[in-house]
Amino acid sequence: MSDRDPIFDTAEGLPRLLEIMRRLRDRETGCPWDIEQDFGTIAPYTIEEAYEVADAIERQAWGELEGELGDLLLQTVYHAQMADEAGLFDFHAVADTVAQKMIHRHPHVFGDESRDKSSEQQTADWETIKAAERAARAKGGVLDDVALNLPGLTRAVKLQKRAARVGFDWPSTDEVLAKIAEETAELVEARDELSQDEVFEEMGDLLFVMANLARHLKVEPEEALRAANAKFTRRFRAIEAELAARGKTPDESDLAEMDSIWDAAKAAEKAAAKAK
Repeated sequence: MSDRDPIFDTAEGLPRLLEIMRRLRDRETGCPWDIEQDFGTIAPYTIEEAYEVADAIERQAWGELEGELGDLLLQTVYHAQMADEAGLFDFHAVADTVAQKMIHRHPHVFGDESRDKSSEQQTADWETIKAAERAARAKGGVLDDVALNLPGLTRAVKLQKRAARVGFDWPSTDEVLAKIAEETAELVEARDELSQDEVFEEMGDLLFVMANLARHLKVEPEEALRAANAKFTRRFRAIEAELAARGKTPDESDLAEMDSIWDAAKAAEKAAAKAK
């Protein structure tokens, strides 16, 4: 190949990436693995790359974020190339669609509406515009276009928000907490007296109501759970470190000892937080 081949021109940016993907999918000269893929097989990678972007941000791993964002961009390019091959749309249509959407949903920036309003009012206006867009697409029901493949807690909150817009919502956290108590009692009953299938169902009901409580408290449940996961990991590692200092492994310890170390690690974290 000559040096003028666009895939070797680092100044080309996005056009370079689009051409690389086109060649990877070329039926005669491309990569056999890339040629075999379709929307369904690539979708899990798209979800995975989005999580890896979020992970880099959460860890403040700014040196990794550039690469992770590139991997996520590649997913959009991949889907757009497959869509182009199928005669559905191309990358430029994707970019134009989202550009038009951003202009339409920000009349206070690109239109004649005033910017003199709170972020809360802007969020409310955004949701109003989105609702009008859904109505224009003639969606059959309030919940119809809430994505199925969202993480469970995130989808639960979105479903609840949609229902709340038409008045199907508890007025305060008091009713939600009462429902949690009810669902907890039903889960205990299922555990003690009913089948595993019914335990499964009641566990789902309880998680759904917990997501509703998070929504009422203005807490993002996925973020809260990730933070709890990180806290658990941090404190369990403190248990492992302390046991190692005592010449032990967790397998050689017992619950009472590990729980005592956990409590000490928890107290140390709280003391450190107060000292800041």
